[in-house]
Amino acid sequence: MIRFEHVTKRYPQSGNALHDLSFELTAGEMVFLTGHSGAGKSTLLRLIGLIECPTRGQVLVNGRHLGHLPVRKIPFHRREVGMIFQDHRLLVGRTVFDNVALPLVAAGYGHREIRRRVRAALDQVGLLGKEQTLPITLAGGEQQRVGIARAIVARPPVILADEPTGNLDPELSREIMGLFERLHQVGVTLLIASHDLALIASLPYRTLTLTAGSLTGDTDTQQPHAHTPPLCR
Repeated sequence: MIRFEHVTKRYPQSGNALHDLSFELTAGEMVFLTGHSGAGKSTLLRLIGLIECPTRGQVLVNGRHLGHLPVRKIPFHRREVGMIFQDHRLLVGRTVFDNVALPLVAAGYGHREIRRRVRAALDQVGLLGKEQTLPITLAGGEQQRVGIARAIVARPPVILADEPTGNLDPELSREIMGLFERLHQVGVTLLIASHDLALIASLPYRTLTLTAGSLTGDTDTQQPHAHTPPLCR
């Protein structure tokens, strides 16, 4: 499903954010990505979402070589990758409904289907009934749930979460992880960046560890190995 082959990401001003990364996630896995601040977790997620391109190496998602993906196909790739951010990135002047509906509007869904899917996503995260609420009036945990609903509303096969519990207390953090576990149970592939080692240790899932941009730990020791002008060169 997701494969990194000797991936390096270098920024001109700050040097290597990632160095010679190789690993593979199979379809339907739920995996944690951990490491200190600045270890490269966010950069890794951005490469999968095609927000960034690698300096060297190959990133493949569902068999597609992202470095050779035609520009016209980038929106289709991004629709298959739901992204959840620590800072929520919600439109504060738009309602919860409008925020969650954004991926469907961008994909050209009709009004009836948008309403049906948005309500289903909000129901899944426990926010049905708050469609017309403004995000700024919600508590932090509820705002994060809106972000999750937006990420899952188009039913992508891959979910990437960047420190989704970083601003939440332990009880809310566990609730958010429960939502992710339910997605995992229906076959969604999840990669969750987190520095909450206690929470990660309490859950029975594979963990990748980054140190200064290099992969220094992988609890799965038996992991399987499963064109037009290029974008990422």
